[in-house]
Amino acid sequence: MRRLLLQGLFRRPVTEAPPVIDAEIAALTAELEAKAKRHLGRSLSIREVDAGSCNGCELEIHALNNSYYDVERFGLRFVASPRHADVLLVTGPVTANMREGLERTYAATPAPKWVVAVGDCGANCGVFKGSYAVAGAVSDIIPVDLTIPGCPPEPAALIRGLISLVEASDR
Repeated sequence: MRRLLLQGLFRRPVTEAPPVIDAEIAALTAELEAKAKRHLGRSLSIREVDAGSCNGCELEIHALNNSYYDVERFGLRFVASPRHADVLLVTGPVTANMREGLERTYAATPAPKWVVAVGDCGANCGVFKGSYAVAGAVSDIIPVDLTIPGCPPEPAALIRGLISLVEASDR
């Protein structure tokens, strides 16, 4: 036991090298941070709402927080409450069971607020169109400021979409 303890104290840690960040992604996120601070005077707070998706878009949204993209280092943060959010990222077609929840989340988000319909399902119900369980696309339920197409959209496309959203509000 003593030998293991001493080895643990004096051996170098075994870890992987930090990821090499794509220069385009770093530039995009830095640009988004600067535009958000200019427009809002602070960082951009995002609330993600799953209105009935297959979770493909959620995987890409959650990738924004992993060690490769790490958007929080640029001041973008995901919040747990819509009361603290500037942007609602809504994924999936709005199901009948989630309609009221989405409407309440939208009402709880303080103005000025932006709504982004993420993915093909958020834009036009995608493969779920015509299902008995679907109430409609996000724009059928609440006003949408931006649609980011894709099935699912890549994290870089999400960042570009947020940049265009903030840029449009500057005009």
